Amino acid sequence: MTVTRFLDPLTLARIDNLDLIARTVVNGFVHGLHQSPHLGVSTDFAEHRPYMVGDDIRRIDWRVYGRTDRLYVKQFEAETNANMMVLIDISASMNYGSGAVTKLDYARFLAASLAYFSYQQRDRVGVITFDKDIVDQVPATGRQIETVLHTIDRIEPGGVGELNLPIRRIAQSIRRRSILVLISDLYEDPDMVRHAVNRLALRGNDVIVFHVLDPAELAFDFDEPGQFEDLESGTRIPVIPDRIRAGYKGLIDSHVARIAQLMGESRVDYCRVNTAKPLDHALFDYLSRRQRLQRIR
Repeated sequence: MTVTRFLDPLTLARIDNLDLIARTVVNGFVHGLHQSPHLGVSTDFAEHRPYMVGDDIRRIDWRVYGRTDRLYVKQFEAETNANMMVLIDISASMNYGSGAVTKLDYARFLAASLAYFSYQQRDRVGVITFDKDIVDQVPATGRQIETVLHTIDRIEPGGVGELNLPIRRIAQSIRRRSILVLISDLYEDPDMVRHAVNRLALRGNDVIVFHVLDPAELAFDFDEPGQFEDLESGTRIPVIPDRIRAGYKGLIDSHVARIAQLMGESRVDYCRVNTAKPLDHALFDYLSRRQRLQRIR
């Protein structure tokens, strides 16, 4: 099986265990990189572990091999152990999916994978879920990855979504400089999105935004007329797709482009994610940003 199939969201949806999903995604992703899973390796030795196929042979401790006749690799502390908080929008609009995987499913897979990946870097990992206010919160520590994954696993769709209040409270609760990963469909006015996200960047926090959208939201490739329902307000309107497709696509493209522009102006890392795409796309974005942040620091 190829790495891409391991990371395909439809394949992951068939695995009824979020811990296994996270391990499958991260291990497949790291194997695909053909390099150490650590973003950076310092000279601070941490521990030995048995050699496994695929490990960098340059990390083998040959002195230990000479004494034991067994292969062990050296593990080191990552260069910058950080606080990493995953902020997950669980509002009702995130429960939309044109296929087998909803945006909220994808957000859960992505959040769990990022949390497990960062935990492997010896980061302190936490999670916060929100809709119009904070719903659940697990503070960042280096000892409770199971609690973080359990919290993500039991996420249920929330109600009406709002960024301003929960993000303000989240920003106030972050006491230590952190990497803050926001996962949301960002269905708010772009200027309000910028205002909320800028709060997170205060106190030197590094912010990464994953803008999660369903392929049908981007392409509006519906054929038959029907009733379209707002998942948050319950409002229904009759729609003839052929008549509004061009206008809709113009609006959604403008919305996404404006958010991307404002995030760039605010120096916030931004990644638009299509839920039909494998998770390795998002993980590569996260990895490249982590590496860049380390170089800056």
